[in-house]
This record gives sequence, structure tokens and C-alpha cells, in this order.
Amino acid sequence: MWKNLFPPLQWIKGYSLKYLGNDAVSGLTLAAYAIPVSLAYATLAGLPPQYGIYGYLIGGLFYALFGTGLQLAVGPTSAISLLIGTSIATMAHGDVQRWADLASLTALVIAGMSILAWLLKLNSIINFISESILLGFKAGAAITIAMTQLPKLFGIQAGGEGFFQRAGFFLMHLHYTNLVVLVMGVTAIILLVAGESVFPGRPVAIIIVVASIVIISTTPLINQGISVVGNLPPGLPNFHIPCISISDVDSVIPLSFACFLLAYIESVSAAKTLAQQNGYEIDPRQELLALAAANAATAFGQGYPVSGGLSQSAVNGKAGAKSPLSLVFASVGISLCLLFLTGMLKNLPNVILAAVLLVAISGLVNIRELKRLWKVSRLEFSVAMIALSGVIVFGILKGVVIAALASVVLLIRAVSVPHVAFLGRIPGTKRYTDLNRHPDNETIPGVLLFRVEAAVLYFNVENIRNKVWSRILEQQSSLRTVIWDLSTSPYVDSAGARLIKKLYLDLNAMGISLKIAEAHAGVRDMLRVEEIEHLLGHISRKVSVDDLVNEQNREKP
Repeated sequence: MWKNLFPPLQWIKGYSLKYLGNDAVSGLTLAAYAIPVSLAYATLAGLPPQYGIYGYLIGGLFYALFGTGLQLAVGPTSAISLLIGTSIATMAHGDVQRWADLASLTALVIAGMSILAWLLKLNSIINFISESILLGFKAGAAITIAMTQLPKLFGIQAGGEGFFQRAGFFLMHLHYTNLVVLVMGVTAIILLVAGESVFPGRPVAIIIVVASIVIISTTPLINQGISVVGNLPPGLPNFHIPCISISDVDSVIPLSFACFLLAYIESVSAAKTLAQQNGYEIDPRQELLALAAANAATAFGQGYPVSGGLSQSAVNGKAGAKSPLSLVFASVGISLCLLFLTGMLKNLPNVILAAVLLVAISGLVNIRELKRLWKVSRLEFSVAMIALSGVIVFGILKGVVIAALASVVLLIRAVSVPHVAFLGRIPGTKRYTDLNRHPDNETIPGVLLFRVEAAVLYFNVENIRNKVWSRILEQQSSLRTVIWDLSTSPYVDSAGARLIKKLYLDLNAMGISLKIAEAHAGVRDMLRVEEIEHLLGHISRKVSVDDLVNEQNREKP
């Protein structure tokens, strides 16, 4: 039990001292990557820049104690940062301290939700948000985030609420573009993209950040309208309980639930990806406890919600991380920076942070995967597009809810109109397949064969009956037997059982018999409980469609 609760007790047994150097290098590499990225994410969340660093410092440290992902890196993410920034703005009313307290409170509520989900073994909750929803959500979030950063890239004032207002305000003020700021930002983006291509997994961003600080500190460019981060408080965060009230907890619950879903899904997805690459398994339920510990600690350490992310975890993995000790080394590196190097960051241009953020989110728009979805499933592509447009039009919080609801509605619609296949025999065999797909199949004179390629449930029985009955009426004059192949219907509810009974009675009145073939055990049990088997005769698990067809041929007058 203790080994399950504290995964280090499991992996430490096989840990070799030769891994220590790998973890130290990867941890310091992660710290160099995390500092500029977390500064950018904090500004996206509407918080002072140091709050993002606190998330990496504390969240990663506590994840290392409870997490099962050996290479997973934990800290603020772009989607959660935007969610925090847009949602808390209406509650804080411009009060920076209240904004920070509400953000920390959100992390604390997420921790509570994670513990509750862990206790109730609700780790399967990840299955309710499909990959299609995440694909569209990430693309919509990336476009929305980009719109918040473009004014900084062009050196102009930002304004408006929501994507379209921000876009309109940006276009109206585009003629105020500061060319010096724009050139610096575009140059940084080019260098970041080129650096990631040439030196994948290396902290190229920290080099660009240091270079920009040196340039601003040693040249008069700061007089050209280039805004900078300003003074950051030196030292480690002060641990305290966020100033909260019952009404505050109530107001952040919807935000916390959305962040919890995103954090858990993103963490487990990233952890699974890295685990598969490195040949081990993660425990999705234990990840709930790890998420709770990371967010609770971050809440008390002046941070805001954190989760595992694929981009920072990829940096950690590519740098050679062998265990969560790399997160400990990353926290040590970040602590040293907070203690001794914050004075250097005051001349960091905000346009550089915007460039770092724009490059970081570029991977969220996966055009290749969207094209693949369009080819393989228009339904899933529609879900992705609903998620994308929902985030852009209604905001990131409502967009997630709309996408999830749309996914459920489209799924119910698909199940409520199942495909009913009318069957014919493959020539020279005992197998029966869909006549529409295989018109060369042999039809059986006097026999109608069909199967429903879904469970038979209360919300699709009417549609099934209409399709089957219309075909029966077409062949009524020559029809002697109808055979229902139930092999593709894993479940039949009471409404489905009543449909079978009514179909039997209606056909019997017309002098036509109804036979059931290859019903699953649970379906046979349902038909017995509903007292239908005595009408149809014994429904045997041994009798196939071909057996029933041969039986009818023998009885043919």
C-alpha cells in the first residue's frame, strides 16, 4: 500500500548512481526551459511573472513524491493559464492581490477535487473527454492565446474582451505598430523556431532571454518604447493560506472543475506517451493523488493551477531524465535563480515573452491530425471543430463545456440511428454480410435476414422498427421467415425486448415466423426475463444464422 502511495519506494530500488548525472543535467535543462515559459504563462494568467516560476518550483517537487510518470514535468500550462486569466478577471475587479488569491484558491479546489476523484476511483473520467475534443480545444486555445499576444508583438495597446473584440481592437490600432518592438519579436520567433529545429530538447529560449536582457541593459533601445518585466521580488515564495471565503469557493468551482479536467487529461496523456516511449506503465489513479499534492502545495506557495504538459516533459525526457529526481534538480535550479538572479530579469522585454509563448503554443494546432480526422470520421472532425469554434466564440471555459456536450449529443445521435444491415450469403460459404456493400451476395428466397450494428435501446428502437418493417412490407407477398442476427447487438434493454416481442406478434399475424440467431448471453437473459423466449422458442447459443437458413429451406413446401 505504501509503495503504491509513494512511487519513489518502487523506482528507487532499481535506481543507479549513474542515472544521477542524467537527472541533474535534465533537471537544470528543464529549469532553463521553464523560467522564460513560466514567466510568459503567468502574464497570460493575468498574474505577476514570478507566480509562474513558483508553479514549476513547487508543483514539480511535490509531483516527484507522488507521481508515477518518470519523465513527466509539472508546471503551469498555456490552456490553464488562459482559463485562469479570462475567468478570474470578472471576479478580481482589477485587484492584483485578490486575483492571486483566487488563482491559488482555484489550485486548492482542484486539489480537493483530485483527492475526491482518487478516493472514488474516478480516474476513468478521462474517457469523457475524447481526443477529438482535445484536438479542437487546443487549436482554439492556441488561436485565442495568439490573439492576446499579438499586441505585445507589435508593440501596441491591447484591448477588448473575447477573441473578436480583441481582434477588432488590434486591427484598429495596427497603424500604431512599434517597428523596433516588432523586429525584436519576429527575430526572437525566428531564432526560437530555428533553435528548436537544430537543437531539439535544448533550452534555446533561455539563451534568447539572456541575450535580450543584455541588449536592453547595454543599449538605449529601452527608450524606443520597449516595455520590460520590471523588478521581480527576490527569494523563495512565502507559504500562506489564500484569503478565502465560502462565496469565493462557490464562485471558482466551475473554473476549478474545468481546470481539473484539463490538468488531469493533459497530465495522463503526456505521462502515457512518455511511459510508452521508455517502456514502463503509469498508474492513472495515482496520478490523481499526484495532481492533488502538486496543486495543494502550489496553492499554499503563491502559485496557480499546475499540470503535466507534453512540451516541458519532452524537454525533460530528451535531456535524459531517468526519474522524477530531475524535477528536484529543476526546483533547485529555479530556487537559485529566485535567490540570486531575479535582478537580471527586470530588463527582460515583454515582447520576448510574447515570442516565447507564441512559439510554445504553435504545436497546439495540429493540422495533420485535423486532416486525418476529416478523412476517417466526419463525426469526430465535427466535434473537433465545435470545440475549436466554441473556445474562440464563447471563451475557453464555455468552449470546453460546449464541446463535451456536443460530443455526447452527436454520440447519442449516432447510436440512435444505427445501421441496419440486410444480409445475403457470400457465395460458396456459410457467412452472411451486408447486401448494400456486397450486392453479389446470394439472397435466400422467402427469408429476410438482418442485423442491427449497435445495442438495441429505448432511444433507437423506433428507428430500427421503421427500417425493418418497411423492408418486410416490400417483400410481404413472398416472405415466410425473418431472421434477426443479434451477434452485433451486445445489449438489448427492456424497450428492445418489447420491440422483438411486437415484431414477432405482428409477423405472426401475417403468417410469417421470426427467428433469433447468435444472441449474446446477456441478451438471452433479457428475453427470458421479459418472457419472450417462450414465444420464439428456445434461443440457443449454438444455433447460427446459417443453421436457421438451412432449417427454413428444409421446411420449404
